[in-house]
Amino acid sequence: MGMGKRARGTLSGAAASAVLTAGMAVFAATPTWAQDLMGQPTPNGIGLQPAAAPLKHDAIWFHDIVLMPVITFITLLVLGLLIWIIIRYNKKSNPTPARWSHNTLVEVIWTVLPVLILVGISLFSFRLLFAYHDMPRPDLTVKVTGNQWNWAYEYPDQGVAEYISNMLPEDEARAQNVPYRLAADEPMVVPVGQTVRLLVTAADVIHALALPAFGLKTDAVPGRINETWFKAERTGVFYGQCSELCGVDHAFMPIEIRVVTQAEFAAWVASKGGSMTPKTAEAAPGGTTAQVAAGTTGAPVVGTATTGAEAGAAPVVPTAQTATTQTATTPAAPAQPAPAAAPAAQ
Repeated sequence: MGMGKRARGTLSGAAASAVLTAGMAVFAATPTWAQDLMGQPTPNGIGLQPAAAPLKHDAIWFHDIVLMPVITFITLLVLGLLIWIIIRYNKKSNPTPARWSHNTLVEVIWTVLPVLILVGISLFSFRLLFAYHDMPRPDLTVKVTGNQWNWAYEYPDQGVAEYISNMLPEDEARAQNVPYRLAADEPMVVPVGQTVRLLVTAADVIHALALPAFGLKTDAVPGRINETWFKAERTGVFYGQCSELCGVDHAFMPIEIRVVTQAEFAAWVASKGGSMTPKTAEAAPGGTTAQVAAGTTGAPVVGTATTGAEAGAAPVVPTAQTATTQTATTPAAPAQPAPAAAPAAQ
């Protein structure tokens, strides 16, 4: 049986109400979308993670201002062409189809226009790539090594030895109210407002260091060191993960970075047995600067004799050129006869 007009009207009214309700829900949820979590994924989020470093600001600008308008324009253009072709050239509207198969103008347009679009995108893309590779003078260097399946961090300038960072167990993560599978027991600690250089490598298979809030994703390849950098703009905790399929526990390799003040970073370095003071000559194995200059240290000084009559004097090391010059300008000394042997004792 056919549906009555009242029933159809009721359903139409219900559909309209549902659409209106959904639209109101969308507008009501808009402030929630704007309140993205900093440094970690936002449930039901639709955009990129908020930026906490200059590179991520540039990446968001490139995505929102360049890529999204171009993608939107191309999508609407293709949709409009499809609708126009479906309506204009269907069998009912166009019972006698045309018999031509080429149109020079159309073919030139659909070849030149994509090329121009790609060239326009490349101008902004290259500028962003240059920003990633144009690292400022680093204030801190951290060596990052990917293992199956955890991360190892080392601070060579501060003398902090390599330590392992594992995923925090679920019960501990729940107890500390931190995101499970993102929190780590030993995070990377860096100071705010400092340029941090990351030297990324791997010990076994290929991993990838991904830090969305800083706009970074760098492969960790065994036997190779890749370099990237970031400069955190604010203190806080920022999470990332391994983004390269590296084995059965690939999903259990979180990256936790704690951005702290300079004083807190110095205290953390001291707790790890390191020092914020660079090594000086007094701390070097050769002794103090005065000892090295006087040649009184236990270690031998390069270019200085340590025994015999010439101890303490810096001998001249002849080079090939000086030896040739001396040979050419200095006459050879006459050969001296060998001394007679002493008579045997009677």
